[in-house]
Amino acid sequence: MSDSNRMYELEYPAPSARSGEGEDSLSMVIALQGYADAGQGVRQASQHLLQALDHSVVATFNVDELIDYRSRRPGVTLDHGRVVDRENLALTLHRLEDSDGRPFMMLSGPEPDLRWEAFSRAVAELAARSGVDRVVTFYSAPMTVPHTRPLIVTAHGSDSSMTKDLRTWDSRMIVPGAAMLDIELLLSRNGLSTLGLTAHVPHYIAASDYPEAAYGLLHALEKVGGLNLPLRALEADMDKVRQQLADQVDDSAEIASVVGALERQYDEDQSRQRKRRDNALLAPGQDVPSGEEISAEVERFLASTVDMTDDSGSATDSDVPDNPENPDNPDDSDDPDR
Repeated sequence: MSDSNRMYELEYPAPSARSGEGEDSLSMVIALQGYADAGQGVRQASQHLLQALDHSVVATFNVDELIDYRSRRPGVTLDHGRVVDRENLALTLHRLEDSDGRPFMMLSGPEPDLRWEAFSRAVAELAARSGVDRVVTFYSAPMTVPHTRPLIVTAHGSDSSMTKDLRTWDSRMIVPGAAMLDIELLLSRNGLSTLGLTAHVPHYIAASDYPEAAYGLLHALEKVGGLNLPLRALEADMDKVRQQLADQVDDSAEIASVVGALERQYDEDQSRQRKRRDNALLAPGQDVPSGEEISAEVERFLASTVDMTDDSGSATDSDVPDNPENPDNPDDSDDPDR
């Protein structure tokens, strides 16, 4: 057990976090289930990485100190009247390697119910031990979006260079707290770059598995983390779910009506987003002015210019120098020596 933090146990011998090839950064992914995991996007993303990539355990948390079993009861298997198994609520930090051998870390498992501040300090300590300098946190939220349009992933973070190519929240908001948000806040105060990625899942399928959410989170991770991740298995799962959803829409006029309304809302929102991106001189939330508005503004400018001329006095013939080519020396033109 760690001498400085008895909340977790380090694996011995500890695997090397970096590969020794001089990477300029090491990312840690935080994928905790239970807070914002619509469509099981966070759970599926972490499970896919563990199934598809080479990995080893770095540290294991003592879940007895962090989980309230009465609010998160693990499943127990009974076989012919005999208890034979219980769901393992493991909270583990792994070291993984992407398809190119580039290492990164991932903390996955259930979100703690208890001791968030102590848990955040423990994660910060593990990040420092491993040499992590970038933390990416996964979220998946139910939104009023249709499944027939490209999945949206929004970003928030402490480093604007990590979010510049991603869609970000344009307003100030207050959201329910979470252990992951506490970790982001502490790590950013400690000088690490933090980035939160939120997949927008259609609210009407938030309770079902939606592999597109996992794909969207992992694809965004590839961009910001410089990783190469195997995602083809998720693409096959996505195709199956899309077909199932298409069949349900075809079978129900009511569902088709709801999806159609969400499509129109989505398209209008995307159009507003494109206008903002294409017009960088506009203030946030400001739309492109119409032709009539531009003409009115020009007229107001010209009118103000006339008013300023009248107030200061118009130019007269007496104000014009005799020698406009050399107004400072008007008599030079008569100089015989020139």
